[in-house]
Amino acid sequence: MVMATTALTAAHTSLASVTLEVADPEAAQRFYTAFGVAAHIRLRASEAHSTGFRGFTLALTVSGPATVDGFVAAAVGAGATVLKPAAKSLWGYSGVVRAPDGTIWKIATSARKDTGPATREFDELVLLIGVEDVKATRQFYVGRGLTVAKSFGGKYAEFAPGTSSPVKLALYKRRALAKDLGVPVDGTGSHRIALGGTGGSFTDPDGFAWEAAE
Repeated sequence: MVMATTALTAAHTSLASVTLEVADPEAAQRFYTAFGVAAHIRLRASEAHSTGFRGFTLALTVSGPATVDGFVAAAVGAGATVLKPAAKSLWGYSGVVRAPDGTIWKIATSARKDTGPATREFDELVLLIGVEDVKATRQFYVGRGLTVAKSFGGKYAEFAPGTSSPVKLALYKRRALAKDLGVPVDGTGSHRIALGGTGGSFTDPDGFAWEAAE
C-alpha cells in the first residue's frame, strides 16, 4: 500500500509526501536510497494483498536522456526489473522499472538530446493513477478542493502541486496507463495506495481511498 499524505494550501489540497507499504521496509529503504528518491519516500511494513497491475505508477520527470539512463541503471543495480528499456518515443525519452516491492516507476524527459551532464536530480515526482473516466474523476477531485493544472479532455488530468513539494497527483485512463507501462491491465486485490488529506476519509470513483492525514 502507498499512503500519500497531503497538505492544505490556500487554494487547494496537494500531495506532500508518499508512504509505500512494503513487506520488508529495510530492504525497500536500501533500494530507494540507491535509486535516489529516499528523501521523498516514506516506508512502513504491510502484507496487503495485491496481484498484477495495482492501477498506479510513480513517475520522475528529469532533465535529459542521460539522467533517465542514470536512474534506470541505479534502479536495476539495486534489484529493480526493467519493464520497458529506456528509449526515444513520440514524447521524448523514458524507461519503466518495477521496484523489488512491486511499485512501478517511470523515469522520463521531454528532451530527446542532452543539453548538459547527467545528474541524480529530478524536477517532479508524479503519482499517476489509472481511472475509468478521467472527466468524472477530475470533477470529483475538483469538488474535493484540488485545482486542475492541466487537462486533456477525457485522456489526462493533472492537479497543481504544493509550493513546497515536487509531488503531483495526475489521472490517466487505466487501460492506457497499463499499456504505457508495458504491463497487463488486469489486477486483483488492493490498489495498495491510499491518499492522505485534510478532507477526511472517502473513496474516489475508482476505489482509491483517501484517509485523514496524521
